[in-house]
Amino acid sequence: MGRRRVTLADVAKATGVSTTTVSLVLTGRGRDLRISEEVERRVRSTAQELGYRRNTLSVGLRTGRTQTIGFVSDTVASSLLAGNMIKGALEAAHQRGFMLFFGESGGDPGVEKALVEAMHDRRVDGIVFAAMYTRPVAVPEGLDHGPAVLLNAVPAAYSPVPSVLPDEVGAGRAAARVLVDAGHRDGVHLVGAGPGIEDIPPNSIAAAERLTGIHQVFDAAGVRPVTAHRCPKWMPEDGYDTTREILRRHRPKALLCLNDRLAFGAYQALAEAGLSVPDDVSVVSFDDHPIASWVRPRLTTVALPHHELGAKAVEVLFAAAERRGRLRGAPVVHRVPMSVRHGESVKPVR
Repeated sequence: MGRRRVTLADVAKATGVSTTTVSLVLTGRGRDLRISEEVERRVRSTAQELGYRRNTLSVGLRTGRTQTIGFVSDTVASSLLAGNMIKGALEAAHQRGFMLFFGESGGDPGVEKALVEAMHDRRVDGIVFAAMYTRPVAVPEGLDHGPAVLLNAVPAAYSPVPSVLPDEVGAGRAAARVLVDAGHRDGVHLVGAGPGIEDIPPNSIAAAERLTGIHQVFDAAGVRPVTAHRCPKWMPEDGYDTTREILRRHRPKALLCLNDRLAFGAYQALAEAGLSVPDDVSVVSFDDHPIASWVRPRLTTVALPHHELGAKAVEVLFAAAERRGRLRGAPVVHRVPMSVRHGESVKPVR
């Protein structure tokens, strides 16, 4: 049989004070009711010695809060890249005295719905519904029955649930500005998407928004990319094949790759052609994947703010909780800035 749970009455008896005094001290209200520091110290010390733990469920039934947040994702928890979203959410939750319950669906809609229901059954105070990469999602039925937020995702159909997303348009502007500020006006090629906003991999919100930001800066600076190449998967082999194709027809001065995997493949193709980064060709990319720091010279890239996204999602969730009740009205999108990680892959034009 399990050990009997230590109660407030046990702590009160061992300390020599009333159960009410113990309750006030352990809920942080002792000073407000003028309980002395000495009594507070004795109560907390005795509670620790006896191994007293608050009954979170009973507290939740009385207060309507359980100090817990549900975090449901497709593959974020098992991803080495997006896992920092969980770290950011964890830290933001812990700062507010909350715990996170995690559930991973593998992208299965049935499992997603079951996880959301399980979180509600456990009376969590809110749910973060996350995706490993920014994409449209079918919002599970019942997610909006309490405070909720979509992280790195947008609803495929109308939903009042707010979203927290990376500022990909701003990232596109930042990447293009790196090349423009370095003096690149001619010989620029896009690898991964373009030339038009519609020339992107399927359902790639990041591609469309990055292209939008890139064109805003290039158009203002009078830069017209020589070529743009849509790559369906954005993997190293796509960057390699595309760069070889570019080299068969052109002598590029700069490559703007839509992610770091593409840039890694581009590095290999340039090296095979006897061209040096950045002396012969400048390269800029996105994501700040570990690849960016592994390649030599280090890649200049615009970083996905995974940690900040997770923390922002918790912040938005608490704001929703303060409004109470079901979510209503038009959904709100919160954008988290993406910053440039400067490497040595861009050379100023003289």
